[in-house]
Amino acid sequence: MTLKSIPLTDELHGYLVAHGAPPDEVIRDLAEETLALLPEHASMQVAPEQAAFLTFLTRLLGARQAVEVGTFTGLSSLAIARGLVDGGRLTCFDISEEYTSVARRYWARAGVDDRIDLRIGPAGDTLRQLPNERYLDFAFIDADKTGYPIYWAELVPRMRPGGVIAVDNVLRHGRVIAPQNADDRAIAAFNDDVLADVRVDAVMLPIADGLTLARVH
Repeated sequence: MTLKSIPLTDELHGYLVAHGAPPDEVIRDLAEETLALLPEHASMQVAPEQAAFLTFLTRLLGARQAVEVGTFTGLSSLAIARGLVDGGRLTCFDISEEYTSVARRYWARAGVDDRIDLRIGPAGDTLRQLPNERYLDFAFIDADKTGYPIYWAELVPRMRPGGVIAVDNVLRHGRVIAPQNADDRAIAAFNDDVLADVRVDAVMLPIADGLTLARVH
């Protein structure tokens, strides 16, 4: 098969971002503050083109009920909340009051804080508090990698028919081919499990560090 994807240089990546939906002032400031406050963890933040894609996808789905597992400083949740229909709700799950305190400030600045319900605690436990019915339109998983199978198991049965789950970091900077640590091995195994899950149709996209989209039957 002919390979069509091309590697992105910094210059080409900048062009891609500029010709999609370029980050506005709120997103730029959030990214800059995250880098300044948490330089060792700033890579946990979604890429700018991912943020634009999450807003686009949420709008495309007409999402009213959404969930995010792994909020960090709030860029992905801000993007999802912006895409919700009027009256839509996003429930966010995270374990860090420190990181999400930054998120709260930027949600308020972006005018989406009234759409977001933040729940602090281990998501493996707090997800079980969600209604046990098929009502979710969209879910985004971007948390601890060894926890992905747990979050998947809780979310798939709660997705409406046609609902979509997006899962981040499924390429692990290419290391899924030759895993080097526990997180790499966990994602490689998770990817195999998603491929075999008859409840979903899934595609893996080379956006940022790899993004799987799964449509639930």
